[in-house]
Amino acid sequence: MKYILALDQGTTSSRAIVFDRAGRIKAVAQKEFPQIFPKPGWVEHDPEAIWKTQLATAKACLKKAKLTADKIAAIGITNQRETTLIWDRKTGKPIHNAIVWQDRRTARECDRLKSAGKASLIGRKTGLVVDAYFSATKIAWLLKNVKGAQALAKSGRLAFGTIDTWLIWKLTGGTKHVTDASNASRTMLYNLRTGNWDAELLKLFKIPRNLLPEICDSSEVVGETKLLGKTIPIAGIAGDQQAALFGQCCTKPGMVKNTYGTGCFMLMQTGTKPITSKNNLLSTVAWRINGQTEFALEGSIFIAGAVTQWLRDGLNFFKSAAEIEKLAGSVKDNGDVYLVPAFAGLGAPHWDQHARGALCGLTRGATKAHIARAALEGIAYQVHDVLSAMEADAKIRLKELRVDGGASANNLLMQFQSDLLNVPIARPKVTETTALGAAYLAGLAVGYWKSQKDISTQWGLDKRFKPKMKPIARKNLLKGWEKALERSRRWCSEDV
Repeated sequence: MKYILALDQGTTSSRAIVFDRAGRIKAVAQKEFPQIFPKPGWVEHDPEAIWKTQLATAKACLKKAKLTADKIAAIGITNQRETTLIWDRKTGKPIHNAIVWQDRRTARECDRLKSAGKASLIGRKTGLVVDAYFSATKIAWLLKNVKGAQALAKSGRLAFGTIDTWLIWKLTGGTKHVTDASNASRTMLYNLRTGNWDAELLKLFKIPRNLLPEICDSSEVVGETKLLGKTIPIAGIAGDQQAALFGQCCTKPGMVKNTYGTGCFMLMQTGTKPITSKNNLLSTVAWRINGQTEFALEGSIFIAGAVTQWLRDGLNFFKSAAEIEKLAGSVKDNGDVYLVPAFAGLGAPHWDQHARGALCGLTRGATKAHIARAALEGIAYQVHDVLSAMEADAKIRLKELRVDGGASANNLLMQFQSDLLNVPIARPKVTETTALGAAYLAGLAVGYWKSQKDISTQWGLDKRFKPKMKPIARKNLLKGWEKALERSRRWCSEDV
């Protein structure tokens, strides 16, 4: 029997998961890697640390599963998306640390672009808002601030990639410089209508075309690796949120999933035509299969599970992230405490890159438990704001929200989320849907699974959460959130 290996390269850890033909997990390996914070608001990763941890987890996963490389039919890759890396094609060495999607160093440049009236042009072509979140201003920053980078880029010596591109470059020994349409659509350089890099945007950001990778389908054999013992095709690529949408089998227009990871990302499948949002959401590529592109509406929340990490590592509230549910559940409510986790600004639908975290409503009676509960609820409030915008754009009322990601295991959070949205929450048996989506895309490309229809039958329900909250309670809680949110807005007027 053969299996599929999924590489899931996330913001705080690298993971590898082996799946069988029924979409069940056979083995998992995971390694965290350091977060680098050179200045307030700046976030970087060491690209070599990413590569080493990802390769190590792939090997460890095969060992755990007691499999050799010849039992792997294909590799699928999913990754943190907008994180930006440039390396030297000749030496294979990065010219700088990777600039992470959370990084805010280019906020002022984004403000300048908006002041210059470029937001509508960029939005029309890319489906994105002008924000430091995306790759284009990060690439421009690297070319401008790394000594000699501009000249090397013009000569064709340098290569840009999101993390999928970097991993494929390393896995193939530097022979493949590729990405897929879903990752390309997160750069602020990809034209949704033409399905390729946009010459006008490249000129605007002063980025040479030869810096950029070839854009492939999300499900096709793009190369092969021999680093795990035998030759294995690399056959699936998708940004983490698009992979999760596919892994949740949200393959029909109107289906929605929300991933509770480091950030929180809600996507609605919208079919073969992009929807232009009127409510500050993003229009993005969901995936491209057999040359046909399907699209999604997306609401991006920058800080979700990361707030739990902050309570654990920054404030020493508990030793393990899983302990937050017990601590938060030890009090009956939030004690009128609200935590707005705008540590990296606010994403959709507010898009305030100058917002910062706020803890509001503290009294002498407030405890660690109230703050922990407020932190969890702060995730759910942000999701509420995104869903309201999404329903307005799509002109439909959501019947069910499919959830996944680490924090979806938190029953307290899921119940509160259902109460706040007044919508049932469906948690699948396999919550590793990001990796599963990458596995499905890879498996489809090599015939491991015959069709998307075959795959959709594998989705199974673990638990359904139904709303129980009274409308007046919901209204009052949302009123408190809106007050707290306002206090976090526009905190930093200067570039970070």
